[in-house]
Amino acid sequence: MSAEEKSMSIIVTKGSLDWAYPPFILATTAAAMGLPVTMFFTFYGLPLLLKNLKLQVTAAGNPAMKMPMMGMHMGLPNLLTAIPGVDAGCSVMMKNLIKKKGVASIEELREMAVEAEVRMIACQMTMDLFEYDKADMIDGIDIGGAATYIECATQADINLFI
Repeated sequence: MSAEEKSMSIIVTKGSLDWAYPPFILATTAAAMGLPVTMFFTFYGLPLLLKNLKLQVTAAGNPAMKMPMMGMHMGLPNLLTAIPGVDAGCSVMMKNLIKKKGVASIEELREMAVEAEVRMIACQMTMDLFEYDKADMIDGIDIGGAATYIECATQADINLFI
């Protein structure tokens, strides 16, 4: 990377379906614009690097989540999220909406990031904490700690925490 070249880093801390979109959309868009991008996956963001994704929506405590239904936008009362199966049902609805609207899946966006040579770093401490192995993760990622990310972030023009 030259001194004049802009770059971006993203700390990815959340791994639900709804929170997976912002970092992958921003990373792939920046990469398409020619920026070198590094994504650092830590804590609950780390599972986004697993080979087998089982993403669900986080409806609880998310008052902004209003789904288009019956000609209006309806929110889900937090009390309902305590009922077993509600998150799974919301996840199915969201995945159907994503497909219906032609939005790329997280798997597709992640593959686009790999193809665009976005550097993806899995947090070593988080891997140890949650007992993940590199064999559990997609190919082509790096494993490193906070110092690895900070080395990159101090050189980046844009640093995001998602």
